[in-house]
Amino acid sequence: MAASSEPSTLDFSVGGMTCASCVGRVERALKKVPGVEQASVNLATESAHVTYRADEGTDAARLRRAVRDAGYEPRSAQEADAADAAAASPWAGFMPVAVGAALSLPLVVPMLGDFFGAHWMLPAWMQFVLATPVQFVLGARFYRAGWHALRALTGNMDLLVAIGTSAGWGLSVWLWLTATPGTMPHLYFEASAVVITLVLLGKWLEARAKRQTTQAIRALHALRPEVAHLLGAAADGVGEADVPVDELRAGDRLAVRPGERIPADGEVVEGHTQVDESMLTGEPLPVAKAVGARVTGGSVNGEGRVVVEVSAVGAESVLARIIRLVEDAQTAKAPIQRLVDQVSAVFVPVVLAIALLTLLGWLGAGAGAEAALIHAVAVLVIACPCALGLATPAAIMAGTGVAARHGILIKDAEVLENAHRVRTVAFDKTGTLTVGRPRLAAFVAAPGADESALLAAVAGLQSGSEHPLARAVVEAARERGVAPGAAADVRAVPGRGTEGRVDGRVWRVGSLRWMDELGAAAGALAAEAARLQAGGATVSAFAAEGDTAVAALLAFADEPKPGAAQALAALRARGLRLVMISGDNRGAAEAMAQRLGLRPEEGEVRAEVLPGDKAAIVQSLRHAWAERAGRRPDGPALPAPGVSAPSGGSEPHAVGKRGGIAFIGDGVNDAPALAAADVGMAMGNGTDVAMQAAGVTLMRGDPALVGQALEISHRTVIKIRQNLFWAFAYNVAGIPLAALGYLSPVVAGAAMALSSVSVMANALLLRRWRPPAGAPAAAGASARTTPHTGPAAPPA
Repeated sequence: MAASSEPSTLDFSVGGMTCASCVGRVERALKKVPGVEQASVNLATESAHVTYRADEGTDAARLRRAVRDAGYEPRSAQEADAADAAAASPWAGFMPVAVGAALSLPLVVPMLGDFFGAHWMLPAWMQFVLATPVQFVLGARFYRAGWHALRALTGNMDLLVAIGTSAGWGLSVWLWLTATPGTMPHLYFEASAVVITLVLLGKWLEARAKRQTTQAIRALHALRPEVAHLLGAAADGVGEADVPVDELRAGDRLAVRPGERIPADGEVVEGHTQVDESMLTGEPLPVAKAVGARVTGGSVNGEGRVVVEVSAVGAESVLARIIRLVEDAQTAKAPIQRLVDQVSAVFVPVVLAIALLTLLGWLGAGAGAEAALIHAVAVLVIACPCALGLATPAAIMAGTGVAARHGILIKDAEVLENAHRVRTVAFDKTGTLTVGRPRLAAFVAAPGADESALLAAVAGLQSGSEHPLARAVVEAARERGVAPGAAADVRAVPGRGTEGRVDGRVWRVGSLRWMDELGAAAGALAAEAARLQAGGATVSAFAAEGDTAVAALLAFADEPKPGAAQALAALRARGLRLVMISGDNRGAAEAMAQRLGLRPEEGEVRAEVLPGDKAAIVQSLRHAWAERAGRRPDGPALPAPGVSAPSGGSEPHAVGKRGGIAFIGDGVNDAPALAAADVGMAMGNGTDVAMQAAGVTLMRGDPALVGQALEISHRTVIKIRQNLFWAFAYNVAGIPLAALGYLSPVVAGAAMALSSVSVMANALLLRRWRPPAGAPAAAGASARTTPHTGPAAPPA
């Protein structure tokens, strides 16, 4: 049997969706296609994301046909871009609203005149002439979408509007045609015309708000220039030639003039300048770039002309990956959306049933067919699944957009929703809280040993490694004029160190713990090792195979990142528990912790942690939180002493939901812990592996972004809850009022239009968020920070 192929994904736009019921219908249509594993449709972005297996005969054309058969319009990327361009004007799409208002106004003004004793009622035939185009021309979209819903044996907002307004229009025609000659019956043409106009107005305002929520994506797309100055492409083979950015390849050399956007990712090979990376990282200050520095496509060159050698183009560029992350986050569904989907699936049938009961109830009460029908129409018109469908995605789009503008990339909506539940924040030390560029602060040889020869041997052993400590050793040897020895058979021992052959002997450099395991004691250097560790240094040892004592000690120093202590104090002020995880010995780790304002005496430091054990530390923090909160780590609340636990299955991941753990790291060895945490945050200056495992990428290596990410998450979840509350409350209160006869169809139509607009407007308030001007310091934090008296704690 042939192995099945890897799943494929397809993203495309879907036109014609109007409410949450439409979303459910498109998703069901896609999931019925053989080979589809998952389909997610987003109303706010009008897009679909499908995961499917092509080996079952499914392809993009078949998926698009399924959407079209369901009554909606699948759009290609080009068509979606064209639609966005057409809608770029603030007044795009307003013409139907304006025409509807012009035709409805003469119908409404006479009603207003009645309040002042004026009788301006138009003749029935004139009301018919004004209302009919609104009903069947401007309202044709509702009939089309409603008909597609009926064919699929489902319902949507369009069906409710079409039935409700048709009933009002039809009742008016019947009353007009059956009226006694010479009399003027009370007609309801104005109700149907005004309801359709108001719904069109609401949809136009909603579309404007949607465009504002996607502003972050459009701004990122706008960062990429169209043309690059390619060197050596001129007719003479020497000068510059302007070529489209799409034609660039890795290895091309580009000239970037002052003030221009850098066309592609690359490395500066000539010149020096300042680069504004604020749109990508949120960093407001320009960054100095010289030969050898990496630059990112989309950033703005400063005052100098530079030559850049292209390293990544197209989908592999940093800008393309950022756009992909933001788009994925904005199209994904948050867990809370599942409740909305369940409600939306039955919403329209329930409303139709309530309208029918309203009609029968008023008829049974003797109100007459006219009054009963009008009250039923009000029920149909006021019911609004649109607000339910927009409540969550609108807030998520606004939240992920404002986060992206400030250098915080959120991978999916679930991470955004989980982040506000974080109660414990664990940091990897090296490169996250510290600068991550250690230096060799001391090299101490054993008594009687040749210090230069030992340094040459250890530098030779480390010369082929990219580890920060290895680079520090090689750099120190170079500064002292010591040439590294010739090394062979070099291999890394995970969590321990490095071993290899130098000058015919096998040497090992690594942690003191490893030396103890190998039987090489510190011996005469034990006191010096203790002194260096007490001063905050990370101490490694160098020993030959078979020796019972180490030959030399290496002490490494690192510095805290600027602002790291203030960032930690701000997190503590939010009521969060902080933990620093380090592979250093306890003395070095606690020395750095004190410089950062952490409290080792309260368990905020986990030292001597092997790289593979960081994920286990995350799990232990989750268990510790569960014990304090009285919950099982993977279940509901623990029973009080003497009380038996309730029967039934446990609630999975309850702790993650009620008190999550966030882990922040930057290295390859942080990936398991990032994946194990409820919320993993990777520093953008770290490795691709770490960023792939994390749910959040911080584009700057600034610990302050952790607090900002949590704050954006908190505000986004508040907006989601507010939107859902008002969407549910609006329907729960409005439908009974309409059924009891307290709302006319006109008022009901206005309320329905207002509900969707209010949800979008509330979500857009997130765009006003700005990071705090200064991180608040926790009370007493400065008093706990001790002066630095020795080498800084080095990397883990």
